[in-house]
Amino acid sequence: MFESFKADLRAVLERDPAARNALEVILCYPGFRAIRRHRRAHWHWIHGRKLWARRISVRTRHMTGIEIHPGATIGSGFFIDHGMGVVIGETCEIGNNVTLYQGVTLGGTGKDTGKRHPTLGDNVVIGSGAKVLGPFTVGSNSKVGAGAVVLKEVPPDSTVVGNPGRVVRRAGEKLAALDHIHMPDPIKDAIERLNKRITELERLQEGSSPCEKCTEKECLLKEAKA
Repeated sequence: MFESFKADLRAVLERDPAARNALEVILCYPGFRAIRRHRRAHWHWIHGRKLWARRISVRTRHMTGIEIHPGATIGSGFFIDHGMGVVIGETCEIGNNVTLYQGVTLGGTGKDTGKRHPTLGDNVVIGSGAKVLGPFTVGSNSKVGAGAVVLKEVPPDSTVVGNPGRVVRRAGEKLAALDHIHMPDPIKDAIERLNKRITELERLQEGSSPCEKCTEKECLLKEAKA
């Protein structure tokens, strides 16, 4: 127990530049308090004292804004930065040296039984507001970007972004271009296609050719191919 205490404390001091000393972390960091209380709740859970474990978990949520089910298995060196709004489900399995930022959900989709929540490998980082939902694995040394929604397995050494989440980098190799300024808008694209189609139908109804350089039949053939 003392070794896990030192590992959790060291994780905060190493990964948070705002942490000035150990006493400040122990007294003032909700993420550190949440993981320490979770380890106690988990001990009660695996020893059959499930009601008492849930009481500790619920009280921890009120104290810190972080909800960790006592059944979740969490490795050493776990760090929750800021932490408000973090939710970790019952069947989550989290490896060593994992970092979560505020608003992260490690949850289920409501369609699974038994193992319902994700498994995180070692050295995984989950960005603010990300949602990892389902009984799959996020491989070791992977990163999930802020706001991503991950619904399927992530290979080791990968970077995932977007909604739905997609791998844009694996083992240092860039797999897809990511433009944070000009993100695709499928709803806008669908509306533009509908407007274009309505305009063409109005032209056909009026008896005019849809465009100057081709006949009505040719235009319809081009649209069907598109």
